[in-house]
Amino acid sequence: MSDEETSTLSPAAAADAPSRTTAAQAPQGRRTPSAADGASPWVLRLVAVGLVLTALNLRPAITSLGALLEEVRDGLHMSGSVAGVLTSVPPLCFAIFGIMAPRLARRFGPGAVVCAGMIAITAGLVIRPLVGGTAGFLAASALALMGIAVSNVLMPVIVKHWFPDRVGSMTGLYSMALALGTSLAAAITVPMTSAMGGSWRLGIGVWAVLSAAAILPWLPLVRDRRAASRPSDRPVAAQAAPELRITRSRTAWALACFFGLQATAAYITMGWMPQIFRDAGVSAGTAGVLLAVTMAMGVPLAFVIPRVASRMRNQGPIVLVLGSCGLVGYAGLYLAPAGGAWAWALLLGISNCSFPLALTMIGMRSRTGAGVVRLSAFAQSVGYLISIPGPLLIGVLYQHSGGWELPIALMAGLMVPQMAIGFLAGRDRTIEDEC
Repeated sequence: MSDEETSTLSPAAAADAPSRTTAAQAPQGRRTPSAADGASPWVLRLVAVGLVLTALNLRPAITSLGALLEEVRDGLHMSGSVAGVLTSVPPLCFAIFGIMAPRLARRFGPGAVVCAGMIAITAGLVIRPLVGGTAGFLAASALALMGIAVSNVLMPVIVKHWFPDRVGSMTGLYSMALALGTSLAAAITVPMTSAMGGSWRLGIGVWAVLSAAAILPWLPLVRDRRAASRPSDRPVAAQAAPELRITRSRTAWALACFFGLQATAAYITMGWMPQIFRDAGVSAGTAGVLLAVTMAMGVPLAFVIPRVASRMRNQGPIVLVLGSCGLVGYAGLYLAPAGGAWAWALLLGISNCSFPLALTMIGMRSRTGAGVVRLSAFAQSVGYLISIPGPLLIGVLYQHSGGWELPIALMAGLMVPQMAIGFLAGRDRTIEDEC
């Protein structure tokens, strides 16, 4: 990576410049101290491997369930409304447990908390297929989602802490891994379940193997407190920084609302899109592959979009392009869900790349690592709270209207404020300026 690219990808460096220049105009080599200073190369490589493996496990617990939702509903005797509650559990857990992440990171260090998160995901995925009722299934799901929640919040923090000169590249790398894990779970859960005898319990439980592997890279960092706490003896979340009243920042609120609206669209897609295609006459296996195509679009784009966004003063134009793809995709689902299924899956996959864009903007809207911790926790927790009613409302509308016309119209209607608020969140400013 060239020196020019290194400087370009550092929001902290750009913020330290005497004037508010574009990222490409930032002075060469200027950056804030980070954990990378003095850290051995093996530690940085280990952190990078940990980021990738963790990201691979942040969605399979959700998309594997979406692919087998009909079988799970039948096996546990769920109504459509209860299934809507089930698809609303992820954002609820993300909101509740995500707000705890900064305090846990201050006490134990971000690496240790992410390691614990991977343990919680593994335990939840192992327990979930073993329970016999809806309540136990929801509780085990909540355990896995708790681990996902704290890891969601701390991933941008770890990137800012260990790779401050490569925020765009590293955000793109783990966003790409996240999209890959999401699409793999959607694509292979149904055929893998068939190969294992057709039991949906095995189909959703087997993903515990992948999450168990993600525990390993973090263990040396948990044991090596010196490596985990550089450049000071405290984790990044505890380093001295001016007290920020983040609720006074209009940019923080705009980013939280944008995050919430894109999360609403994403969890509706992951939870209900296979069912939309199946009700339109598409087979279960093909519906799972279509969801996989939607998720797989994030693999290349999740790497490209953060790199492009980190070079722009205003990320609003990217928000508008992604939102427009979503509107066209929803229109296709409404008019011809089976006839143009592959095109709608591709367009909605492009639209769902608002997630890595939101993560990138979190890293760019604060000058300091401590500011990123608070902004990440605030934007994601408030955002996931906003997203809770969406999947549940879709389930209720689906059950009581007897079709997908009203639910799809609601999905398209929510895309309009997402585009407007995302454009505001993409403006070139930081929360420190506003607080």
